[in-house]
Amino acid sequence: MTDSTRVRRPGSVGLLILAVILALGGGWLASWTRTDAGRVDVDTVRFVAADGRTMTAELYVPATATPTAPAPGVLAVHGYINDRETQSPYAIELARRGYVVVALDQSGHGNSDPPAFAAGYGGPDGLAYLRSLPMVDPERIVLSGHSMGGWAVLIAAGVAPDDYASIVVSGSSTGTLGAPEGTPQFPRNFGLVFSLYDEFSELMWGAPTGAGVVRTEKLADVFGTEPPVVPGRLYGDIDEGTARWLAQPPVTHPGDHITVAGVAPVIEWIQRTVPAPSPLPATDQEWMLKELGTGLGLLGMVLAFFAAGGLWLRTPAFAPLQRVPANGVGPSSAGWWLSALILIVVPVATYFWLNNQAAVWLPVNTWFPQQITNGIMVWAVANGALGLVLFLLWYALSGRRGGGAGVGLGGGVLRSIGLALATVGTGYLLLIVVNGLFGTDFRAWVVAARPLDALHARIAVVYLLPFVFFFATLGLTLHGQLRARQTTSTAAAVVGNGVLMLAGFAALLLIQYVPLLSGRPLPLGEPLLTIVGFQFLVLLPIAGMLSTYLFEKTGSVWPGAFANGLFVTWYIVASQATHVAL
Repeated sequence: MTDSTRVRRPGSVGLLILAVILALGGGWLASWTRTDAGRVDVDTVRFVAADGRTMTAELYVPATATPTAPAPGVLAVHGYINDRETQSPYAIELARRGYVVVALDQSGHGNSDPPAFAAGYGGPDGLAYLRSLPMVDPERIVLSGHSMGGWAVLIAAGVAPDDYASIVVSGSSTGTLGAPEGTPQFPRNFGLVFSLYDEFSELMWGAPTGAGVVRTEKLADVFGTEPPVVPGRLYGDIDEGTARWLAQPPVTHPGDHITVAGVAPVIEWIQRTVPAPSPLPATDQEWMLKELGTGLGLLGMVLAFFAAGGLWLRTPAFAPLQRVPANGVGPSSAGWWLSALILIVVPVATYFWLNNQAAVWLPVNTWFPQQITNGIMVWAVANGALGLVLFLLWYALSGRRGGGAGVGLGGGVLRSIGLALATVGTGYLLLIVVNGLFGTDFRAWVVAARPLDALHARIAVVYLLPFVFFFATLGLTLHGQLRARQTTSTAAAVVGNGVLMLAGFAALLLIQYVPLLSGRPLPLGEPLLTIVGFQFLVLLPIAGMLSTYLFEKTGSVWPGAFANGLFVTWYIVASQATHVAL
């Protein structure tokens, strides 16, 4: 029997209106900020690389830069598994100061053709494109890159040693994974921003902590001095091209491009070596408003999922799915707490190992071409399989007595797929509209929801089923073993499961970052996967809450499983590097 009050509560229309306002308002704010209130023209550009691949970039052109009055130019390149928008804090601030900026999508990242790592990570092609622009002075070119983007611009400097005036890299290094070795003469006018708490200090400079890089022989060899290198001291001579300078802001590796302290040294070195047409203090920064705008858009998209799910269930097409969930036991038994503990602990306990094993079990190929996505998928499928086994064992032992049968597996699958498409499609449509109107997407720091291009949409189809399986088995745990009592409000059930999904990765990141921010290395190592883990702090609670919301309306795990499978597959695939040419 259907209890329509569980679906037709007032506020769904209002929530959707709020979601639209947040998305459109955030998009306008982001656009207004990155264009400097109309004084900078920002366009997505595409150009053909030397090997025939298509590369994409965001081109920032201040109104003062023209073919008759060319401005200095900056090539800004992001790090691994990021995209051009990650460089927007640098690009916005440099364009405000009169520089023309090309924020490049690395090879195989964003909308640039795969494979990743090809052609010097795209750095040489990006430099050639920047120099070809008529509004850019080819004698005043600066190269800037974060993390792997630093290797991209260092390779560009090595390929074209006379085509740039200075270079600055953040959280990066010379002589690593294809980047040329540094000397007191190469690269020209080298600025290094390496944060005190950078997670990659061992990989980049052979130091256990970011603070320790000053004492490494590798860094001293580049600076032409004996260790330790002194942060803030100018070594060499700018006019002769031998200048060396180190800044160590008190941030982490991903904090380099999302904090005032991390962005300021990059601006300072660029203005010091290639003076700005409209100089401003390095700490005079406005990019945060753009991040606020895209963050509001991200929030609007998530709210749209919930609003749309409730509204679509009112329509004749999906109203038959409405059902009162079976009663659960709630957190009143030892079994509930044991199941909750397993849900929290097992995914994080297996996170590093399964992601690393994926490289052995499932190397990148034409079917599964994204390395990080493969790792997450293997982790998800393995945890899903384990969750299914534990659910069946629990059900056989005590599930019938605890109401475990009421998870809605019996039918409505096709209708649930339709509801999921309509629910997630509403949020995706909001993204497409905002992207078309303002040229921005939905993101907050490392969490980014990007539109799917044709290539990524094709890739996503292959990854979809494994993620649906994971979220279906997750639904069995959340809505079978851990189902709330009927007396629990929908809001309380949604929030409670969101907290459960948050707890494990929050604990993992605390274990890693409390020592790191105290000046010690990451106790568990794994810097890349640790940083990727920040996204789980957002994705897993959203998935748990959306699954719970739809279960509360339908009494079935299927709508949430399909909706989360669609959303998470789209989210991950659109944001990851593609390692195989397709």
